[in-house]
Amino acid sequence: MRGANIVFVALAALCWGLSGGIAGILISSGWDALALSFYRGTIGLLIFLGWLCLRPHGSGLNNRRMWFWSAIAGLGVAGNFSFYFVSVTHCNVAIAVTLMYSAPVFVCLVSFALKLERPTVLKWTAIATVMLGIVLLTQIYDLDASNVTLFGVSAGLLAGVSYTIFIFGFKYATQYGSPQAILSIAFAMLATLLVWFDHVEISYAILSAPQWPLIAGLGILGAGVSFTLYLLGLKHTGPTSASIVAMIEPVTAALFGVVVLHESLAGSQMVGMGVIIITVTVLSIYSKAEPAHDLGSIQSNSNQKKGPGR
Repeated sequence: MRGANIVFVALAALCWGLSGGIAGILISSGWDALALSFYRGTIGLLIFLGWLCLRPHGSGLNNRRMWFWSAIAGLGVAGNFSFYFVSVTHCNVAIAVTLMYSAPVFVCLVSFALKLERPTVLKWTAIATVMLGIVLLTQIYDLDASNVTLFGVSAGLLAGVSYTIFIFGFKYATQYGSPQAILSIAFAMLATLLVWFDHVEISYAILSAPQWPLIAGLGILGAGVSFTLYLLGLKHTGPTSASIVAMIEPVTAALFGVVVLHESLAGSQMVGMGVIIITVTVLSIYSKAEPAHDLGSIQSNSNQKKGPGR
């Protein structure tokens, strides 16, 4: 059974990685990043609502605090999806997903600020190392010679920051309700925000689009199925195993970009990507191995949650 749960986590990470590649194809075909984020979130919402209908017990839908923290999680996932796809538009899939994968660094910084986690030399060293990896990956010191823009780099990092907001919102919400209820509210918030930002027309433009199978796959793989598999897999998967298996996401997305989309990375960029992925994984494992401090029941409920790609 433990092996099956690890497989669930691996499949979730694979789905997130593939969804980044699918988004790259759609963006290269002229699709807007916010429109794709809306479709991805809305299709996921339909799946989560179905899950909630099948498993309504303990939903917490009558708890105002659960609604509040779920809405915060929705703000985070809306920003994560949107900034990630914007970064893909202005950089490429490999760079965007690796920048987003730095989310645990922002989780650490927020935890330090809120005194939820104790700063250590190893953690500060890891954060500094990730920053070095970002410099190498993006070649921010020579943007004129690189294939990225400062706007794209900023969007990729903001995708990681947004996922940090989702992590904390989801963690606090789990005290008051079920995962399926939290995700339903969060993704309803996502859909509402993106319709407001990118006009209502995006809600029916898909019906006449020749790429609708890819858009459907983006929502099914990148939201509904992946989040469900990940949460199911974490029930009996150790945090160390989950952190290592989660590396499948950036690796899959990067390979998809290189093989299918014919993206290219310079040698220093590949080194930077490796530095970020390895350091973030080690940081996640180390953080989860520590005893809980002020997180209390929140940490015990969700101490295995490692950022998906979103």
